[in-house]
Amino acid sequence: MNENIRKVEILQNKGVKIPNPASIEIGEDVDIERISGSGVVIYSGCKIYGKSTLILQGAKLGYEAPTTLENCHVGSEVSLKGGFFKDAVFLHKASIGSGAQVREGTILEEEASAAHTVGLKQTILFPFVTLGSLINFCDCFMSGGTSRKDHSEVGSSYIHFNYTHNQDKATPSLIGDVPNGVMLNQRPIFLGGQGGLVGPSRLTFGTLIAAGSIFRGDELRANRLIFEGGRSGNVPFTSGVYYGVKRIVENNCIYIANLTALMQWYQHIRSQFVSDNFPEPLLIGLKEKLKMAIDERISRLKELCFKKGSDLSEKWPGIEENFRTRQHEQGDIALRDAFLEKIRRGIQEKGKDYISVIKGLDERDAKAGTRWLQEIVDRIAPII
Repeated sequence: MNENIRKVEILQNKGVKIPNPASIEIGEDVDIERISGSGVVIYSGCKIYGKSTLILQGAKLGYEAPTTLENCHVGSEVSLKGGFFKDAVFLHKASIGSGAQVREGTILEEEASAAHTVGLKQTILFPFVTLGSLINFCDCFMSGGTSRKDHSEVGSSYIHFNYTHNQDKATPSLIGDVPNGVMLNQRPIFLGGQGGLVGPSRLTFGTLIAAGSIFRGDELRANRLIFEGGRSGNVPFTSGVYYGVKRIVENNCIYIANLTALMQWYQHIRSQFVSDNFPEPLLIGLKEKLKMAIDERISRLKELCFKKGSDLSEKWPGIEENFRTRQHEQGDIALRDAFLEKIRRGIQEKGKDYISVIKGLDERDAKAGTRWLQEIVDRIAPII
């Protein structure tokens, strides 16, 4: 019997709904034991590859268009409606419309979503963050918002400019941050449609950038409205000359420090929520993709430092040594453990529902957790 047919039949016998079995392709390296038989639907034209692929209960693939999935970790009740997905993680009830291209290092946490024709790579979206349609949003971290009705959003036809005229990608933008964002209690951030953000940029919670604006700076003051247009400029340009190098490196280091803090959050806090909806393999996939994102950012920053005209090569050994020695920075362990005890008590009261437990923290405990994570960021970033 053809190996593909055999695997499709096994999945059907497990309970996976496959309306058109003849149109499905299951790669030879796929471990079908990692595909749940409970409520999973695989629609026509789907292709599944990769030995690390994980598909949990209630997931739906290819409802709107054929879907290719390669080495992705797909959480419970996730909906990937059509497109190409590789080396990414999707947590409970995350969803993406058809025409997607989602590549390595991408993480969508609980109920994060994107509409049709969205491109993501090295992108991390915290719970509830919503992307519209026709968006290119690579090399970004975004948090903010408290629920599906109060979420950070990126309007349709938005682009994150992540490649410079000097041909480098040391351009990650930190939209919100990790220490505050994980608490799910911050003001949302809004990036208006038909606009763009030039990386590397940092935006704080409560920032609103009006539709049609191209923003090229940082905004670290909360609750600001930004709009651009009308006035323009035309100035001499010299290729290969880097301007604002200190800011570029500083933003990259702060971005990497935030992802390092997120790794500690996954290691010590997310790990407490391992359950049927969030099993150990999904946690492992989450950390793998986050490590991929950190390595990508360090690699891109190194490339920048050795670019002709950047004048940063002498600084790189110190920057690299800082990242190497602090890659497992844990911050104030006593503060972490005290916060962890609050999380465990929350789990005892509410069960292993991540959103309910985090949103159930009182203000004092949430601030303590933020202090722990912010200290990690502050210990890593000051090298610049």
